[in-house]
Amino acid sequence: MNVVPSLDPASPRVRFGAELRRLREAAQLSQAAVAARLGRTQTQVSRLEKATRTPSKSDAERLDRLFGTPDGVSFTRLYQRIVTQPGAPVWFRSWVEEIEPTARILRSWDPLLIPGLLQTEAYARHLFSGGRQIGREEVEQHVEARMQRQRILDRDNPPIYLALIDKGVLRRRIGGGELMREQLDHLIEIAQRPAVAIQVVDPECVAGLAGAFMIAEFAGGEPDAVHADSSVQGHITTDCDHVSATWKRYEVIRLWAYPEHVSLRIIEKVRREWT
Repeated sequence: MNVVPSLDPASPRVRFGAELRRLREAAQLSQAAVAARLGRTQTQVSRLEKATRTPSKSDAERLDRLFGTPDGVSFTRLYQRIVTQPGAPVWFRSWVEEIEPTARILRSWDPLLIPGLLQTEAYARHLFSGGRQIGREEVEQHVEARMQRQRILDRDNPPIYLALIDKGVLRRRIGGGELMREQLDHLIEIAQRPAVAIQVVDPECVAGLAGAFMIAEFAGGEPDAVHADSSVQGHITTDCDHVSATWKRYEVIRLWAYPEHVSLRIIEKVRREWT
């Protein structure tokens, strides 16, 4: 399993985990005992304490019933602070905070945009600014959250990231020519990393039209997880049937992908076209 990046000790999720461990040990309860009361596994409780798992509302409510609110500690209030933090939307936080940092391999497909893990700051800012009724401060919060998410690729032991991108994405104008040149330069640069592979997919690939998705693969026999986009919000699941169907679609799309060295030449060619 990859090493989880350092976490902000001031974050409410870290505080949630620290208080859980403190109160559990004070009550002389094992992680397994707390897990039984929460309806969770011991591993899930361990991840809550390490702040590598985002608690649910029911986790917080059951912990308040189990421990009360000693010293004014309320897990429900901590949970509310977690879900109201700026950055990624609530439904996506479990992916960003728990799944991506612990994945061994990440695979993605995007028919419309440069994937979030590969976006430049300027590209991301233009996306968050365009067509959304949000203020400048909120835009910057979203941009910072995206840049922070990308730090998993900078770790000493990063996940392997295999990105499939529709060829049309390279010519889709996001901002101006300078922004697009910078973005494609970034793709060329990051593709040189041993843990990153970028393949351009022929636009005639019909299987890719159903939308973007990511597949997270873990070590130790844990089930794969899938994040699939929708028109309203994404859907995250480990359901065997959904994961299997997404894997099949990924393999069909990959058959339409150009080899890595050819893909880089395509990116370089399109980069020169942007003026």
